[in-house]
Amino acid sequence: MAFELTNFSLDNYLFDKTYLYKLNDNTYFSNNFPIVYIIYDTGKKIAYVGESANGTGRISNHLSNPLKNHLKYIFIISSPLFNKSATLDIESNLIKYIAADGNFSLLNGNAGLVEHNYYQRNFYFEVFENIWEKLKLEKVVVKDILAIDNSDLFKYSPYKSLSIDQKLAVREYLQILLSNEKSTTFIKGSAGTGKTVVAVYLMKLLLTKFDVEDYEDNESEDIIELELAQKVQNKYSSLKIAFVVPMKSLRETLKNVFANIRGLKKSMVISPIEASKNEYDILLVDESHRLKRRKSITGYGDFDKTNRRLGFDNTGTELDWILVKSKNQLFFYDSKQSVRPADVLEEDFELIRNAPGTFNLELKSQLRVQGGLDYIKFVHALMNSESPHLHGPALHEKYDLRLYNSLAHLVEDLGQQEKKYGLCRLVAGYSWEWTSRYDEQPDTIIDGIPLFWNRVPSDWINSTKAMNEMGCIHTTQGYDLNYSGVIFGNEIIFNKETNRIEIDKAKYFDKKGKQGIDNQNELHQYILNIYTTLMFRGIKGTYVYVCDDNLRKYFAKYINVH
Repeated sequence: MAFELTNFSLDNYLFDKTYLYKLNDNTYFSNNFPIVYIIYDTGKKIAYVGESANGTGRISNHLSNPLKNHLKYIFIISSPLFNKSATLDIESNLIKYIAADGNFSLLNGNAGLVEHNYYQRNFYFEVFENIWEKLKLEKVVVKDILAIDNSDLFKYSPYKSLSIDQKLAVREYLQILLSNEKSTTFIKGSAGTGKTVVAVYLMKLLLTKFDVEDYEDNESEDIIELELAQKVQNKYSSLKIAFVVPMKSLRETLKNVFANIRGLKKSMVISPIEASKNEYDILLVDESHRLKRRKSITGYGDFDKTNRRLGFDNTGTELDWILVKSKNQLFFYDSKQSVRPADVLEEDFELIRNAPGTFNLELKSQLRVQGGLDYIKFVHALMNSESPHLHGPALHEKYDLRLYNSLAHLVEDLGQQEKKYGLCRLVAGYSWEWTSRYDEQPDTIIDGIPLFWNRVPSDWINSTKAMNEMGCIHTTQGYDLNYSGVIFGNEIIFNKETNRIEIDKAKYFDKKGKQGIDNQNELHQYILNIYTTLMFRGIKGTYVYVCDDNLRKYFAKYINVH
């Protein structure tokens, strides 16, 4: 049969035992074809998504389930072209997108979501897109797919089909929890390896009571983490767990995400100082390289008070607080994303990581940047002036990397990508004073373009579409963009005599970022880390503008100039 993108049926029925026989009017349902279904209640705004090749048996089970039998309606999605791989994939996409659409709260757990390749998978995604449009007409969903793709609720959703190394890390960590009364674990991964997604996935997994019947059609390999999670839940009569996020902006974003996921609460996302006030079975710590020590911080008094309360002297750190207030700690860590002297030192983390009994896991797959690991390695080599590892000009078939001689041209091209994809922003190192917070004057002007620092400190990524507003490291770290325009400011230069990137402390304006630093090499590393991290924000591409002439010429050897 020829493949038709619209060759499917979306049939609506009452979800009631009395009307179960009516579902057999659907030929594919009654003849054990693989089908996808959505059970829902428009009044309570609750839904459940499933798939089965045994529709009658599966729906009968749902009608007997006290969590689902109060729902009112059911959509049966069927087609003569559906096979088991296609329905599993469509089910998985419906779960991910309905959860992020926000119109309905999902009863689904997040275990067993699979993502594997199969014949004509791209075509079946187009079928899914057509199904989505029909669901919009039925007012079951309300948002466009592109809008959902760009939303924080989708990017940080626990309803993700994990990569192989993410899945292995989840399973290994659940085994650690089962095998130890107390544990310290690190999951190391560079920017874009999906550390935050794993953290949110684990929170949802550990706090969801699963109905095993919902997974009877899944292969056993796909639900190992479900079985492990249930054993962890049985081990703890009442699991006390929280998600620690050191950075305020990202913390507020994740609070909003948790508020919109059934089974999670915004109060579960906490700051390090909040973590110090309670006892926990498990603390998951995102961006743990941003935990603070007592140096160049705001609020020394509260910091000292917390140290005294916990029995530490003034050398106590937020890392120490986490260790003493939880039985099990899971740190998501990347030393190369430490950007301020207030951050806990790498050597302090290494003492713990190398201690007997500490568990160390790693995420390696690049899930954000479409240039993959090749691009990540390229940027590290570029920033560390490792010429033997560089070849240029850099060509990345799957990644749009450009160097611009004109910022006006960059902003114009970035604006075009914003119209097409959304989530395209200018970002920069802390190269200019933030004077616009006091008046309406721009913080700097380049190529006749007046530029302003981010006008809000929290969730800046979603607060603006202005192409002349720049985000700094503190408002962008941990976030994804479709395209980023990275401005290398005057504090980062290239020395032609040494063939090295150097920094000019006098032109670096993050006061807390350089306060108390006497060692030029230390500040040099922080600034390199900042720009390296900024270069990893863009999913589809990165557009670069460089203020220093020598640095621009150095980059031009390896990056295509526009």
